[in-house]
Amino acid sequence: MKQSRRSFIKGGIAGAISGAGLPLYGSEASESLPPTPNETEGPFYPVQAQKDKDFDLTLIEGSSQSAAGNHIYVEGIVVDTAMNPVEDVTIELWQANAAGRYRHPHDTNPAPIDPHFQGWAIVPSGAKGDFRFKTVLPGAYAVSGRWLRPPHIHFKVSKRGYEELVTQMYFPGNELNEVDRLLQRKTQEEQSAMISAKIKDAPETYQYRIVIQPV
Repeated sequence: MKQSRRSFIKGGIAGAISGAGLPLYGSEASESLPPTPNETEGPFYPVQAQKDKDFDLTLIEGSSQSAAGNHIYVEGIVVDTAMNPVEDVTIELWQANAAGRYRHPHDTNPAPIDPHFQGWAIVPSGAKGDFRFKTVLPGAYAVSGRWLRPPHIHFKVSKRGYEELVTQMYFPGNELNEVDRLLQRKTQEEQSAMISAKIKDAPETYQYRIVIQPV
């Protein structure tokens, strides 16, 4: 059975308060934060309608079989540049499955489509700017013969009164991060802002802070 929206939000609040990984509420000495770096939306932004857009991408509504791969949780917070949590933000997210293929008609990757993987979701932030979702660790995939993209999750973050943000979240310690053509275009500080922190092994959980800019 899929976890309810209430249970996911509650879990997100608990995770944000625990603060085991990133300084989610901006404990840095500075009084402000730069916005999370923008990144390309890529060619696989969702274009196919689906009824199931909820917080658990590992199980499609009506199915009893889970998605293949390593199931993980991602939790975090959306704050503004003054380090204030921003509630009721619309967070669209999409990613490749565990084999490195998107659920998208234009993805020509020969890797198999996982019929049990949701592929994308729309997650609202809670009253304290927090969010949490369950997914699979995305697989790497080849863009060309010389470029293998590291595992990553795409985010599009929007709320009236703030600049829309499109970015990508990466995973810590992956060797492909060091040679990725998109990530390596960023400064060291920007790269750090785009790489999540692993805060728990069981269940495997990553933490990510998203900073948005008021208009």
